[in-house]
Amino acid sequence: MSEIDVLQNRRKEPAGRIRQQNQVVIIAAAEEEFLTFGFKGASMKRIAERAELPRANIHYYFKNKLDLYGAVLGDIVEVWDATVSDINADDDPRETLTTYIRAKVMSSKNNPNASRIFASEMVHGAPHLSHFLSHDFRTSIKHKADAIQAWIDQGKMDPIDPMHLLFFIWGSTQHYADFGVQVLAAMDKESLSDDDFEDITETLTQLILKGCGLR
Repeated sequence: MSEIDVLQNRRKEPAGRIRQQNQVVIIAAAEEEFLTFGFKGASMKRIAERAELPRANIHYYFKNKLDLYGAVLGDIVEVWDATVSDINADDDPRETLTTYIRAKVMSSKNNPNASRIFASEMVHGAPHLSHFLSHDFRTSIKHKADAIQAWIDQGKMDPIDPMHLLFFIWGSTQHYADFGVQVLAAMDKESLSDDDFEDITETLTQLILKGCGLR
């Protein structure tokens, strides 16, 4: 059963949730479409067909393809940011980084398509995210880097560059989504199991924490 089928089955829940459920189904369908055809080649008609909804329903929630594409990108950014959005100098770095690494790995496991779409957007110069990158993203990343630097200043972890630490976490965790085909070929597997993702989480956590001087 595809991700869209699973999401569509949830429509049997109370009617008060229909609007939210439809949006989730549409975004899941849009992810598959954008991943297959890119932004330029994607079709609102095919997205409606993938979601098994009338095209008018798609436009009820999203006025055009760009609006829907923005929702897809916004969803993955929100998921990635949620775990450490309120990070601060008083937090325990070991606990915070461990939680963040796990959340990023699980995101690669549960929603690899969104990560690949985001990666493609970056590779093409982020034409639809330029405003976000120069405003909200910059503010958010500075907040995280300042918290990490505070941990360093307090002697809670080794003196390393906070930005490069974040880049390393992003690159290592998102690798399992963005380069999943390569990972499967290297490991001679058709798919990664829950145990594989636990091993990935534990390995990356150990490497990153030790690199930060954390036990």
